Amino acid sequence: KFFYSIIFLYTNKKVKKVKYTIIFLERKDKMDFNFIVENIPKYLEAMKLTVFIGIFGIIFSILIGIACALVLYYRVPAARQIVGIYIELSRNTPLVIQLFFLYFGLPKIGITFNSYVCAVIGLSFLGGSYMCEAFRSGLESVSKGQRESGLSIGLTESQLITNVILPQAFTVSFPAIAANIIFLLKETSVIGILALMELMYLTRDLIGLYYKTNESLFMLVAAYLIIILPVSFILTVIERRIRYATVGD
Repeated sequence: KFFYSIIFLYTNKKVKKVKYTIIFLERKDKMDFNFIVENIPKYLEAMKLTVFIGIFGIIFSILIGIACALVLYYRVPAARQIVGIYIELSRNTPLVIQLFFLYFGLPKIGITFNSYVCAVIGLSFLGGSYMCEAFRSGLESVSKGQRESGLSIGLTESQLITNVILPQAFTVSFPAIAANIIFLLKETSVIGILALMELMYLTRDLIGLYYKTNESLFMLVAAYLIIILPVSFILTVIERRIRYATVGD
C-alpha cells in the first residue's frame, strides 16, 4: 500500500502499469507442479545414488574409525603418529579438496579411480577421522579395572576387546556416531563435483536447463528430508534404548 501511494502521486497510468507488472511476476513465481511430477523419477534415481554412496561411506568410516581408535587406545608407537597426522589432515581440509585430489591428483602419479570409488573413498576418508574420535572417547571411558578383571579371568586381548571393552565403548560413543552418520549423509551433496548425478548435481542441472529454481530446490529439500528424517528417527530410538539399558529411564 505504501508503494502504491508513492506511485499514485505521479500519474494513474503508472499505477496501472505497476499493478500489471506485479500481477505478471506473481503468476511467474507460482510453483509448477507439473514440472515437479515430471522430474520425480529423476530425483528417485538421484536419491538411490546418494543413499548407495552414503551407506558405503558410513560403513567404511566406521571400520576406519574403530581401527584408528584402537591404535590410539593401545598407543602403538609408529602407527599412533600416522593416525594423528591422518586425523588432522582429514578434519582440517574440506571434502571438496579431498575429492579433487583423489579424482584429478592421483591420476598424475598413475593411480586412477572412477567417480563412484572416489566418492566412497573421499567420504570414508573424511568420516573415518570423526568416527575415530567418537570411538576413542568411548574407549577411554572404560575403566582400567574392566580390562584388568578380564585379563584376570583368562580372557585373551582379542576377547577382551570384542566382549568387554568395545560393547561398553559403543554405548558411550553412540550419540557421536549417530551425529556423524547424519553428517556424512549430508556431505554426499558435495560429490556432484565428480559428475555423479546425485541430488545436488541434478538440482543444479535442472535449474540451469529450465530455470525452475523454486521447484528444483523444493524437490531437493524434500528428497533430503525423505532420506535423513527416517535415519535420524531410527538412530534416536536406538540411542534411547541404549541409554535405558545402561542407566535406566
